[in-house]
Amino acid sequence: MADTSFDLIVIGTGPGGYVAAIRASQLGMKTAVVERDHLGGICLNWGCIPTKALLRSAEVFHLMKHADAYGLSAKEVGFDAKKVVERSRKVAGQLNAGVKHLMRKNKITVFDGAGRLDGVAGGLRKVAVTDKDKKTTALTAKNVILATGARARQLPGMESDGKLVWTYKEAMVPPQVPKSLLVIGSGAIGIEFASFFRTFGSEVTVVEVLDRVLPVEDEEISAFARKAFEKQGMKILTGAAVKSLKKAADSVTATIESGGKTQELTVERVISAVGIVGNVEHLGLEGTKVKVDRTHVVIDQWGFTGEPNVYAIGDLCGPPWLAHKASHEGVIAVERIAGLKGLHPLDVTKVPGCTYCQPQVASVGFTEKAAKDKGYQVKVGRFPFIGNGKAIALGEADGMVKTVFDAKTGELLGAHMIGAEVTELIQGYTIARTAESTEAELMHTVFPHPTLSEMMHEAVLAAYGRVIHI
Repeated sequence: MADTSFDLIVIGTGPGGYVAAIRASQLGMKTAVVERDHLGGICLNWGCIPTKALLRSAEVFHLMKHADAYGLSAKEVGFDAKKVVERSRKVAGQLNAGVKHLMRKNKITVFDGAGRLDGVAGGLRKVAVTDKDKKTTALTAKNVILATGARARQLPGMESDGKLVWTYKEAMVPPQVPKSLLVIGSGAIGIEFASFFRTFGSEVTVVEVLDRVLPVEDEEISAFARKAFEKQGMKILTGAAVKSLKKAADSVTATIESGGKTQELTVERVISAVGIVGNVEHLGLEGTKVKVDRTHVVIDQWGFTGEPNVYAIGDLCGPPWLAHKASHEGVIAVERIAGLKGLHPLDVTKVPGCTYCQPQVASVGFTEKAAKDKGYQVKVGRFPFIGNGKAIALGEADGMVKTVFDAKTGELLGAHMIGAEVTELIQGYTIARTAESTEAELMHTVFPHPTLSEMMHEAVLAAYGRVIHI
């Protein structure tokens, strides 16, 4: 008979939950996880990883179509949507198996089913786990971490039906590429799918209620991105709202309102990407001190909920809703539970954000506007991809790197990038933010040549009037 008493139980095994469980095991805690679906959560199975597999297929297809620019020839370039999806699902399966291995390696007990708080007994938290056969197993633990993640927000009257109106989940397994597509929302999820389907030939229209695409990014980056997307053939409508959807047998007609005017657009499929809703239901929160604000659990800087020995992390809690942020929160919560000294709470301004569209977008810290709004006097540096030899050699000369510094102290306040492989480059600036580096340390750092990373150096130099290659 399996053990039912633990030091820590983690409900949910996304990148927050399973990382928290591993760290707890490393610290000597007897640990269990509860998962109602697939180990690895949405990220590994239906989010971060499989979408990158899809986008990689799109990237390769794009390069094949432009083979002549590299002195190559590729005749009859085409794609098989079914095989593209199969590759993505295979990648997700491999990662899921990897998490299973990590659970075994770290001696973490896995319970299949839906977990919920079930009171307290003898000073221990009780957790009830109900499996798919409705059988309930009673567990106890000294501490519990809630890591149940989130799901796609549904707009009233425009809910997904799995056929004509999709969320990210249906968009990841399309039976074929639609000839025309409406994407509602231009955040990371919406834009990544818009980029994917546009590359494979869909006529894509993106509707964003705010005044610019990728609205959390720096305004210059958003403007650059919009021009790039429109050059690719996307139609972008900002300051616009989809008021209704009318479904036919194999198409959808959207009523779109913008600037006081209304227009209708008929497309084969619609993707709704308008945010997320925390999975707070059926967790046994009733009668506890756990507070829920707009579907997300309220926590302090250590992940504590206010209910004794109950913590929460990841998309279940506040923004930014990113997998790597969830993982870091999980480690912080576990180390707090373990009583480790010298802990630092998470500073969300030091959490990078990445969007894997074409061109890629990445950022960390304050935008120029946000820094000014906070009262900083700023120095701003910019460097274009066209000034970088490696970018030109790659055939990727469209893009820019932007830095924002505190004019008084030299602290790097923010960095913003658009172009090839910037999602791999942003970590350099993230380390600089974490280490509280100033322009002096960054200027004195030697960047290898020829690399795209040299643009990061040039963008620092540019903020202080010392740029070399433009």
